Amino acid sequence: MPRPILATVHPDALRHNLQRTRDSAPDARVWAVVKANAYGHGIERTFDALRSADGFALLDLAEAERIRALDWRGPVLLLEGVFEPRDLELCSRLHLWHTVHCSEQIDWLAAHKTQLPHRVFLKLNSGMNRLGFAPTAFRAAWARLNALPQVEEISLMTHFSDADGPRGIAHQVAAFEAATADLPGERTLCNSAALLRFGRQPLRVGPGAPATETLSADWVRSGIATYGSAPDHPRRTAADWGLQPAMTLSSRLIAVQQLQAGDTVGYGSTFAAQGPQRIGVVACGYADGYPRHAPTGTPVLVAGERTRVVGRVSMDMITVDLAPLDALGVACGVGSEVVLWGVSASGAVLPVDEVAAAAGTISYELLCAVAPRVPFQSSP
Repeated sequence: MPRPILATVHPDALRHNLQRTRDSAPDARVWAVVKANAYGHGIERTFDALRSADGFALLDLAEAERIRALDWRGPVLLLEGVFEPRDLELCSRLHLWHTVHCSEQIDWLAAHKTQLPHRVFLKLNSGMNRLGFAPTAFRAAWARLNALPQVEEISLMTHFSDADGPRGIAHQVAAFEAATADLPGERTLCNSAALLRFGRQPLRVGPGAPATETLSADWVRSGIATYGSAPDHPRRTAADWGLQPAMTLSSRLIAVQQLQAGDTVGYGSTFAAQGPQRIGVVACGYADGYPRHAPTGTPVLVAGERTRVVGRVSMDMITVDLAPLDALGVACGVGSEVVLWGVSASGAVLPVDEVAAAAGTISYELLCAVAPRVPFQSSP
């Protein structure tokens, strides 16, 4: 039989989460963001559940080709635009919309010979300081694009750096509104955190300023929330936002050890038993994408009950504390279900956000890092 580790994608949860984000901006169209192979869930595995979106946003041409191969005829947006001039040929052939964030991309468009003018999204650097034109250069970039016969329509976009934290988005909304005032074109601003936290709330962009209701604009970008993770954890949980886990990473116990006081577990003997206790060995390790730096105490579900990882994560195995289950009288042994994150057979939920927080990282990394050797399936 195959090794028991398994990643299960839940299409019903994807549909639910996408609708939840749509409800946060009922007047906007929704991009389903499927970059990084749909945040590790698989573009092909998630497509049917997400095809109610108004468009798909992704990172590179290979992902765009995969979406088109699934017979998606609607909008597809390259979030970072093209990386070299010849990419524009494929944009023309696949009818891709693409971001323009630097002057070189405008130069490439100006030299591009095409029968079909392009739809572009001009990006403002409103404070993230990664991609986009500075506010002082934004209108000149817009004017250059507007003069090109290769460009059919210009939309306007930005990206929030602090939508998940206390600083919020008002300062960037103010920068965006100032830079784009009176410019035509559809707008897209909100990522998952901005969408859930501010999407239905009027926002004041400065002291004494009137509340604006333009935050959600014409398009919103549903990223991590689509996959059931809270974008502002631990301030809010996925359950607080009404989100459901879209992936379960599960395995089984493959061995049980009986420890006595002073016995240690795993490489480096980082965990020592304080008294008699049982330890379960799980078929999952860092070669499967589970974080090696997850410390003793990282939550895990065994037979639907919450317990903890103990000792150091190794390449192919982790060890878990069975004492809490023994105290509850819950029978468990070789073959018992282990949920690393997601939903157990009993319906118990272990949010990926909690596992990520315990390991000092974020859910995005765990979901994207599930290794190729882990088999995937979709739940009914």
